[in-house]
Amino acid sequence: MRWAALGVVYVVWGSTYVAIKFTIESMPPLLSAGSRFLLAGGVLALLVAWRGGMRMTPRQFGTGVLLGLLLPAWGNGLVVLAEQSVASGLAALLVASVPLYVVLMRRFAGDRPPAVTYAGVLVGLAGLAVLLLDDVGQSSWWGPWVVLLAAFGWAFGSFLSGRLTGPANPFALSAVEMLAGGAALAVAGLLAGERLSIGEVTASSWAAWGYLVVFGSLLAFSSYVYVLGQLPLSTVATYAYVNPVIAVVLGVWLADERVGVFQVVGGLLVVLAVVLVVRAERAGASRRRDGDREPAGLRRRA
Repeated sequence: MRWAALGVVYVVWGSTYVAIKFTIESMPPLLSAGSRFLLAGGVLALLVAWRGGMRMTPRQFGTGVLLGLLLPAWGNGLVVLAEQSVASGLAALLVASVPLYVVLMRRFAGDRPPAVTYAGVLVGLAGLAVLLLDDVGQSSWWGPWVVLLAAFGWAFGSFLSGRLTGPANPFALSAVEMLAGGAALAVAGLLAGERLSIGEVTASSWAAWGYLVVFGSLLAFSSYVYVLGQLPLSTVATYAYVNPVIAVVLGVWLADERVGVFQVVGGLLVVLAVVLVVRAERAGASRRRDGDREPAGLRRRA
């Protein structure tokens, strides 16, 4: 089941970038994102409660709230804001920097990643520089930087998820995260003066918003939270290989976005960086497991 869940993250999340683009054509960005997560989180909470799985301690509930503020609210909310002026394909390529952020966070936490990991980070920074320089004059000056800030929030939430105590049921954790993140986004939207006029929302925006509720949140986000508890973070991070490719293709096909030579080069550098980082991290994790394994003779005497 965990590999099937990771497959959902691979495929579905790549399509959410263009779905966001269609949603905010006639919906306010923060309110559309907030209502999406509130509805999906509410439905999931009812389903989990019906199965008797919503029990958790105050500390576990606090973990869900914190991760909800970092993942759906900060990570996704800022992407939605940025896509008002940033192409969905470019947003996905910039968000692919998440594994690079995670490496730096691990280093500051006291881990010592291998040299190949640092090489991957440098390649990734070069790719991001190419993407940002190529985009000068096309997006708003702030849009790409907001996406990078969103990626940092998502990376921080993912990094903390393995270090905080959450409820035993991963879907209960996902429900709390979506409800907390959705509430924060909705409040932020209202404070920013956003208002939703139902009569002005187009059919394509409704369809894209519904897709985000069912597939982007209920299915894919819950799958992401689930696999974070089942697989190493370095393995989960491999979704960053696939998401940008799907997002760029769908952006060109459905949203008439253009992809230039420099964007292709920058995107390939970012994906190459993620490949280097994730492979190095997986190899390091494997060596650590082998080093921690006791000799057979010791195990027999224990």
